Amino acid sequence: MTDEIAPETPAGRPSPESRRQQILDAACDQVRQRGFHGASMADIAKAAGLSVGQIYRYFENKEAIIAAIVAQDLAEMRDKFAEMESQPGTLLDALDDHLPDALDKCLDPGRAALALEVLAEAARNPKVAAIVRAADAQERALAKTMMERNRHPDWSESEFQARCEVVGLVFDGLLMRGINHPDIDRPAVTQVLRATMRYLLS
Repeated sequence: MTDEIAPETPAGRPSPESRRQQILDAACDQVRQRGFHGASMADIAKAAGLSVGQIYRYFENKEAIIAAIVAQDLAEMRDKFAEMESQPGTLLDALDDHLPDALDKCLDPGRAALALEVLAEAARNPKVAAIVRAADAQERALAKTMMERNRHPDWSESEFQARCEVVGLVFDGLLMRGINHPDIDRPAVTQVLRATMRYLLS
């Protein structure tokens, strides 16, 4: 979640954007603690310091809150990809620079807990599944565009797509490792990840 100070209205009251962020931050915290089903709208409202009625002014239901959380993560990924694409050199050079930060984010227990809760709900709830799959399709399109920079001319389209998919598998899997093995040797894993990315993308 963002740490920036949200803008206020001329009257000194929080802007709609800051109020939405306030609700999203509270929702993320409650979902991490209680799970999707355990975190009621009343719990989210209490954590945000608002009434349930105020929550419903900004979000129709919990699925809408999840959609906003997923959209926020997608925007963060889009910004990161844009930053990497703007760097001089090859894609692998940019990946080398960003891997330690990417690894830290994947292994963050709070981030992993939230992502796994959303995925678990997507496995049960068709509405959440549609939200998650639409975001995943956008993420894959962004990644594919970026990885085209290093595409080997001998790769078929199916092989290229498979390599992109395996890159995603690696980072998705790291979310689980952050829960199962929080004391993982990060510098060593970073080095192996660099070698793995070079194999997959060159």
